[in-house]
Amino acid sequence: MSLSLVHSRTLLGLQARPVTVEVHLANGLPSFTLVGLAETEVKEARERVRSAIQNSGLEFPGNKRITVNLAPADLPKDSGRFDLPIALGILAASGQLDAAKLAGYEFAGELSLGGDLRPVRGALAMSLALPESAGGPKPPLVLPEGSAQEAALVPDVRVYRARHLLDVVQQFLPGDAVPEPSEGWQRVVSDPLPAQAHYPDLADVKGQAAAKRALEIAAAGGHSILLMGAPGSGKSMLAQRFAGLLPAMSTQEALESAAIASLGGRFSLDRWQLRPTCSPHHTASAVALVGGGTPPRPGEISLAHCGVLFLDELPEFPRAALEALREPLESGSITISRAAQRAEFPARFQLIAAMNPCPCGYLGSSLRACRCSPEQVSRYQGKLSGPLLDRIDLHVEVGTLAAHELVNALPGESTVSIRARVLLARERALARQGSANQALEGQAIDAQCALPVEAAKFLNLAATRLGWSGRSIHRCLKVARTIADLAGADSVLVGHVAEAVQYRRALKGA
Repeated sequence: MSLSLVHSRTLLGLQARPVTVEVHLANGLPSFTLVGLAETEVKEARERVRSAIQNSGLEFPGNKRITVNLAPADLPKDSGRFDLPIALGILAASGQLDAAKLAGYEFAGELSLGGDLRPVRGALAMSLALPESAGGPKPPLVLPEGSAQEAALVPDVRVYRARHLLDVVQQFLPGDAVPEPSEGWQRVVSDPLPAQAHYPDLADVKGQAAAKRALEIAAAGGHSILLMGAPGSGKSMLAQRFAGLLPAMSTQEALESAAIASLGGRFSLDRWQLRPTCSPHHTASAVALVGGGTPPRPGEISLAHCGVLFLDELPEFPRAALEALREPLESGSITISRAAQRAEFPARFQLIAAMNPCPCGYLGSSLRACRCSPEQVSRYQGKLSGPLLDRIDLHVEVGTLAAHELVNALPGESTVSIRARVLLARERALARQGSANQALEGQAIDAQCALPVEAAKFLNLAATRLGWSGRSIHRCLKVARTIADLAGADSVLVGHVAEAVQYRRALKGA
């Protein structure tokens, strides 16, 4: 047979679209043509495939006119993932492999010149995208060793690991020949235990009871938080210990997080089911934060999906980068649109931001005088727009402790004890509405955060005096619902609302 078809997948955002590798051998002047909207690294597969086949002791049909089409033709293809399917297609078209046996599998892998298989990005996304065949299981996936472990994390997917091109060739020889046993070919079953998290203890932070309380509320309800205080007050220490308060990831959350990490080349089994924590430097661009490029790659907000995004020195970030956070904070996803491509990435993260109150950092400090003028303070705080601040649930002032207070302070409450209360509050919310309080929208806010008459009057008065928007009121209600859950209360009372109101007064723009 001079025509063969091999199935593979290409990545478009978090989606793994099916690609059919069509190989045709014809008489004529010897050539190797590759078509189908292939990027440069895909076109370079011609040289890798030729050398890999020859160095593996197989016959490369160099006296034929070889045409390889990556269909559909209008779908962009990148990376070296098509090396293996192209090589198999050439071998099948030249009669060295059984094309019918290849039809039920999907392949991906980069080839070395010697025929060794190298890992590819996005193996987990490929595994998640495998369709159910009519009346049967999902098609098996054949991947290099490093990628197979990752793809096998998806339940009910058959994943085979191969180390060399010959390991794959031996499984699909023509005729009824039984494949010879090979150490390089093996079915991979991956069921790793959750990694053990080792987070710093909140007990290390002396004092700061109000800030710790705010972190507890943020963890219990899934809320975003802004910490504002002088240099050395403990903002970074508090933020670094926040992830230890969060509940363990579900299997679905772990798969989503791992799939995005795989696209970014950051996946590791050592961190399976650990919530990611991303801390980009304040020089990061808007593209680095939200994603972009060609083809579109996930940014820091997507890599922090189901985890924590810590932005230290918040006003020092470029204005465009900060404004790009507004939609993801509201919707939990980011859509990257280009002229020829459109990709959507999930971005449900908890934002922990930290900033100084003024350029010198000592506005309001009892230990050191501020040297900034009112205009400088206003300009500095004005770097954060009102719409962005409106989307941050908790605004907390972190005070500075005097030297004698630090020396004489007793150890604070440990992360373990605070996390126990957080888990109980989360369980109440999940049992009541099936989601964290921060995810409540529309009528669900009215249903789950219904206020008694006195509490409603108090909230209306506070919102009027502070000039709150409708979004601010809704976010305050959700924070109050979380405070009630921590207290074990069935309804939101005046005290819960009053505490929630206090967490939106750190900045004038809030």
